[in-house]
Amino acid sequence: MLPIGDDNTGHRLTPFVNYLLIAANVIVFVFLQGMGGNEHFTYAFSTVPAEIIDGKDIVAGPLQPTPIPVYGTLITSMFMHGGWAHLLGNMLYLWIFGDNLENRMGHGRYLAFYLLCGVIASLSHVFATSSMSPENMLVPSLGASGAISGVLGGYLLLFPKRKVRALLGRGIVEVPAFVALGIWIVFQVISGIGMLGGDQPGGGGVAYAAHVGGFAAGLLLVKLFDMGVKTNVEV
Repeated sequence: MLPIGDDNTGHRLTPFVNYLLIAANVIVFVFLQGMGGNEHFTYAFSTVPAEIIDGKDIVAGPLQPTPIPVYGTLITSMFMHGGWAHLLGNMLYLWIFGDNLENRMGHGRYLAFYLLCGVIASLSHVFATSSMSPENMLVPSLGASGAISGVLGGYLLLFPKRKVRALLGRGIVEVPAFVALGIWIVFQVISGIGMLGGDQPGGGGVAYAAHVGGFAAGLLLVKLFDMGVKTNVEV
């Protein structure tokens, strides 16, 4: 089930921040990562679990010197991607669901919520790797998936009955958000069992712990950022 749109009736704000986040992700991937060809940049600014745990930059194998404090990679990594499919899939979800949260929270609150969920998601991956898969401590992770998972968690809590249009087989169906996003989070949990890995620059595993951690952060934090402006009767 692939979401392709939702009900935006009653929007009062133009989602400038959501547009800027999408643009930033595309610009970083195309111009700074060289569409995946600039491995020096990619490996320098990805989140490496061992670096976050130790607080020290590590230069070994493909890992490059990081010209900023290593904790800064918790932010930079969420604007980087491992390939076109990774980028476009993430941006599709952000395009569909992010504007609704920005409309409810306002521009500044939405940006803070997005970044905080992304950081918590990355830390979830770091600590899950440390405790469950220590052999992957030097595997870098990147991607907006964790932050977007937070957006999905917030959306599910605020708009559980909002209609989401999705591709299902050869047709388009409308389902409540709790069905579309419920299927997504169940898939993340099931896929993550015994498959802990990182969103690697070379297109390796998927950081399911980041997805689940980001989603949980979105559920727990959304009410703190919600301005409480209801725009549709089903909200």
